[in-house]
This record gives sequence, C-alpha cells and structure tokens, in this order.
Amino acid sequence: MKYFENRNIWITGASSGIGEGLVNHLSKIKCNLIISARRVEELERVKAENQNTARIEILQIDLADGSSLEGKAKEAEAFFGGVDILFNNGGISQRDKVVNTSMEVQRQIMEVNYFGTIALSKYLLPGMIERKFGHHIAVTSAVGIISTPLRSGYSASKHAVHGFYDALRSEHYDDGVKVTLILPGYVNTKISYNALMGDGSKQNTLDKAQAAGLTVDQLVTRMLKSVAAQKEESYIGGFKEVMGIYMKRFFPGIFSILVRKMAVT
Repeated sequence: MKYFENRNIWITGASSGIGEGLVNHLSKIKCNLIISARRVEELERVKAENQNTARIEILQIDLADGSSLEGKAKEAEAFFGGVDILFNNGGISQRDKVVNTSMEVQRQIMEVNYFGTIALSKYLLPGMIERKFGHHIAVTSAVGIISTPLRSGYSASKHAVHGFYDALRSEHYDDGVKVTLILPGYVNTKISYNALMGDGSKQNTLDKAQAAGLTVDQLVTRMLKSVAAQKEESYIGGFKEVMGIYMKRFFPGIFSILVRKMAVT
C-alpha cells in the first residue's frame, strides 16, 4: 500500500459499495482523499466512519450533469494541490431487454458511465501531464469485454470506457500517466437495486448472482494490489466470470451459445 502514501486520491461513487470500500481501506494510509457522490449525507456518514490516518474532503458530484464536471475537477484539484490518482467508480447498471429499453434510458446510462467518467479524466489530465504523474483507475466490469442479456446499455458504456482509456494510456505513457482498468465480476453491492429497467424505474431487488458474488472487501483488497502494481487490466471475480472473458476472446462462437443460457440476475 506504499504506492498510495502521500498521494492525493479522488474516489467517485464513494457513498456506498466499492467506492465506500475504497475509502475504508485508503483512509488507513497517510494520504489525502476526496470522496464524491450525489448524496452528501451519505458522504458525511462515510467520512465520519473513517476517521483514521487520511485527510478526507467531501465533494458532491453528479456524473449525469456534464456541464458541471469541469468545475468539479477544478474544485477537486484545489483541495490538496492537484489529483494524483482518480478512482472512477461511479455508475449505474441495467436489467432489461433491448426491446423494452427506451432510448432515454440508453442515453442516461451512457451519460453517467461513459461521458461522466471520461470527463473527469480529461479535465484532470493537464495537471497530471504537468506534474509528470497521474493514475486513472476505471472500475468497469467483466461486461466491458463480454456482453450478457439484460445489459445492452450498461455493457455498451463499459466497452466504450475501455476504448477511451486504452487510447489515453498509449497517448500519455511518456507523460507519466498510467491507466488501470478493473473488471469485476459479481460483487455483493446494491448496484442491482438501483439498476434501471427499460422505462427508467429501478429494479429494487438484489440479484441472486450479485448476492453470491465477492464481498466488497475481497474486491477492494485485490483491486488495490493491482493498482499498486500498475497493471493495465485486472480481472477480479469468480472462476466462471473470469473464464467467460477468455472464452469470449478465444472461442466466441461457443461463448455465444453459453451466454444465452447464463443466469444473469
């Protein structure tokens, strides 16, 4: 965990789930944390529960409000004199078929998961280039490589994130800017509760597959090791999820048959 010491670290989606788990771990290190989400009262709870070694500042943010994000990035940089490490963790999921999903919902998912995510990286990039150090961590998903039923918009947004960050990594390697893509499988969080149905309503139930997934602590522990090792991609999940990624890559026809029968909720 020495990699994170004395760094200025910004975590989005920090009010629950994986983002909150990152705060739990990183607050025990001598570093500066900026924690962001839409719900300020939940951020205040997370901060109060993690009064450890790190200094913590709260910055309310709505990734769907694209016009506000450049200003939010400047606010984040102003707290501690720049952002060294960005954990882009905020996002929304989906649980409905293509035929049932409105274009408004498809756009909403893309606005948050793709445009909101890449905007923060773009606005922080000049400062990172100037300091010759920066690390962007995008928490995507196994469906950033594979696609499963009921995830058309969610999967498309994660595929897009991969395309953007692969380009960013190659363009700014010589500037000391690093990129790590984290691809979790199922993790026991509330993401399925908030997943959007085709009409924009929330699913409001916990998927069985989600409930049987990794704990947040298990994921975050492995995730931080991958980031500290400066891995470009890290697949973190159960055997079936990780094997699904390799199956898609090397045996796409067989994977296509298997995914039709996959239990995804």
